[in-house]
Amino acid sequence: MPSDLLESMRRNPAGDWRIQDVEVLCREYGLTFRFGNGTSHTHMRHPAAREILTIPARRPIKPVYIRKLVRYIDTYGGSR
Repeated sequence: MPSDLLESMRRNPAGDWRIQDVEVLCREYGLTFRFGNGTSHTHMRHPAAREILTIPARRPIKPVYIRKLVRYIDTYGGSR
């Protein structure tokens, strides 16, 4: 069952999302989350995925990146 945060992001990708919201969602679904070394990006990876999702950590987070995150979680599910 999808979390309230995931459903909120799905309904409103243009919301005022913070990188902390993304981090909470990633941890909730079993994705590894880390800040890049010397960059302004964050990296997420699901254990079953080959690709790594990268999102700029600066605010505001553009809706395209929230949509990519939602699609990534939908594709790989999660260990929720």
